Amino acid sequence: MAKRNLCTFHEEFKQVLLPLVYSVVFTVGLPLNAVVIGQIWVARKALTRTMIYMLNLAMADLLYVCSLPLLIYNYTQKDYWPFGDFTCKFIRFQFYTNLHSSILFLTCISVQRYLGICHPLASWHKKKGKKLTWLVCAAVWFIVIAQCLPTFVFASTGTQRNRTVCYDLSPPDRSAAYFPYGITLTITGFLLPFVAILACYCRMARILCQKDELIGLAVHKRKDKAVRMIIIVVIVFSISFFPFHLTKTIYLIVRSSPSLPCPALQAFAIAYKCTRPFASMNSVLDPILFYFTQRKFRESTRYLLDKMSSKWRHDHCITYGS
Repeated sequence: MAKRNLCTFHEEFKQVLLPLVYSVVFTVGLPLNAVVIGQIWVARKALTRTMIYMLNLAMADLLYVCSLPLLIYNYTQKDYWPFGDFTCKFIRFQFYTNLHSSILFLTCISVQRYLGICHPLASWHKKKGKKLTWLVCAAVWFIVIAQCLPTFVFASTGTQRNRTVCYDLSPPDRSAAYFPYGITLTITGFLLPFVAILACYCRMARILCQKDELIGLAVHKRKDKAVRMIIIVVIVFSISFFPFHLTKTIYLIVRSSPSLPCPALQAFAIAYKCTRPFASMNSVLDPILFYFTQRKFRESTRYLLDKMSSKWRHDHCITYGS
C-alpha cells in the first residue's frame, strides 16, 4: 500500500469540468428548487402524497446546491481547500445525503405511482394518507443520514504537492478500510432502490401498454402522468445515478488492489471523477420532474409567465409610445 500512496495523479481536467458543471447546477438548481418549495408551500392546504415527496426532494436538492460555491472555489484553485477539516467532511456528507435521499424519494414517488396505476382500487395505502407519507419521509431521512454518517469518519483533508486538499472518499492510505463501506452504500443506497423502481416500472409498463379505448378521461390523464414520470426518472438515473455508481464501484475495486500500476489507477480515477459532477445534475432534473408531473403547477407557472410577458409588452409599448 505504501507504493500506492506514491501515485501522483494528473487531473487538470477537474479545474475546468467540475467548476463548469457545478456552476450550471448552482445557477439553475437554486432558483428552480426554491420555486418548487415556494409553490408547494402556497398549495400546502391541498398537498397530495406525491407533492409531499417532491417537497422533501426539493429541500434535499436546495441544501446541496447551497454547498456548491465552496466546491467551485476548491476546484478553480487546483484542489486547494482552505475551509478546514470539518467543512470538508460536511460538504462530502451533503453530497452523499442529497444523492441517496434523491434516489429514495424517487423510489417512493415511483411506488406511489405504481399503486395508483396497478392497484387503483386498493385502499390500505390511502387510509392514513398524508400522515403515513410524512412518516415515510421521516424514515427516508433517518435511513439516509445513518447511511452517510460514516462519511464524517472517512472524508478528511490531507496534503498533496504541499497544498491542503479535501478527499472525496477517503485518504489513499484508508482505501482498504473504506472499501466495505463504499460497496455497502452502493448496494443499499442505489442498487436495491434501483431494482425496486425497475420492478414497479415493468409492472406499470404492462398496464400502460394495454388498449385504453374504453377508459375514462381521469384514468387516461393518470396514465399520461405516469408515462411522463417514468421517462424523466429514467433520464435522471441515466445521467446522474447509474454512471456515477458504476464508475465509483469499479474505482473502489481497483483502488483497493495494490498490484495495479499507477497509470491504470489514474485512468479509473478519471472515469469516476468525470461522472461525479453529473451526479449533482439531479438537483436540476428533479424540479423538471415536478413540473412535468404536476399539471396545475405547470398551468400556474405558464399563467405567471404570460402575465409577466404581457406586462413587459405593455410597459415596452408605453415607453416607446411616449
